[in-house]
Amino acid sequence: MIDVEIKHNSLLDFFEFAGYTPEIVNGKKKFKVFSSVQNELNSLCMGVGLRDISQNGIIELRGKDVLDFLHRITTNSLKDLQKEKLAGTIFTSEKGRIIDTATIFNFEDHQLLICSEANREKVLSWINKYVITDDVHINSSSESYILLEMTGQQSDSFLTLVCGNSINEIMPNQFRVVRTEGLIFIVAKLKELNGNEKYWILADISNGIQLTKYMIDHTGPFDFNLIGEDAYNIYRITKGIPAAPNELNDQFNPHEAGLLNLVSFTKGCYIGQEVVARLETYDKVQKYLKRLIFHQPVDENGKLLLVDQEGNDAGIVTSIAYSPKSNKYYGLGYIRKAYCQDGKTLFATNQSDEKVPVTIENISEIK
Repeated sequence: MIDVEIKHNSLLDFFEFAGYTPEIVNGKKKFKVFSSVQNELNSLCMGVGLRDISQNGIIELRGKDVLDFLHRITTNSLKDLQKEKLAGTIFTSEKGRIIDTATIFNFEDHQLLICSEANREKVLSWINKYVITDDVHINSSSESYILLEMTGQQSDSFLTLVCGNSINEIMPNQFRVVRTEGLIFIVAKLKELNGNEKYWILADISNGIQLTKYMIDHTGPFDFNLIGEDAYNIYRITKGIPAAPNELNDQFNPHEAGLLNLVSFTKGCYIGQEVVARLETYDKVQKYLKRLIFHQPVDENGKLLLVDQEGNDAGIVTSIAYSPKSNKYYGLGYIRKAYCQDGKTLFATNQSDEKVPVTIENISEIK
């Protein structure tokens, strides 16, 4: 048992108590950097990166109709989801546009739905809108849990050190209850939206804080780092991972965002199904999410459009980040189909009509 008393009610308070300095962003406490951006990027890719994602929407669903209900209103096939399995899916509007992505955990007697922080209220409202006679009871539980994300090539070995060999029994899209060092928590193995494997660790507040402290104090030979907002933003952009609200919102559909692995084309009707299916059948997708390399410095918070040499509309930039490792600015953007060739040069332009050359790249490894 870990001999430590922590009387804080969130992991953010624990980090501040431990000496890390937060920033207030839009009225919320955020940790932009824990050690250095470069160290954190190295851990995310080659070591063990631990990120607090407890701010995500965590919704508890109970009732005998939950899986059937989610099966009917989201894109993926969920009605036969087995106990201790998880699945990703998308809430889409009647026009087939993205409301949010979500991950469903099936505990058999109840389910947890984890969505983005940005779209949590939209997802809750959407579920409430369509629960009519279904036996589905909803409880927003974000304040009751700590949710951690572990990424990096050493994650398997590090979790074996923390939890024992039971980690090796967890297959992708599965989760298990783990008991170690007097603590109890859930470990899930899942995939990033770009296919890379990662782990989520879910616990109540007390167990989550104790477990986080234990991992910080027992890093062993591993390249372990807590991950701040800045490093993760660079990581996700260069890895091509879309996020809400930048890339995942009601301006775009699953085809454009490259999320067809979360769509079942055989299960039948769901909200937005006709539009999503028609785009597939008739090859009507107009734009695709691509990675961008800027050849001059740009404002990471700026709003940039993409044009071709003649000034014709070619797309929109949705995210920008500077990578200190390569000394380059990277971005994500939705590019019109006619301009989607790998290596194509476009121009990013702002309200001042300044133009910065941009190269389109297929989404690949971090630089």
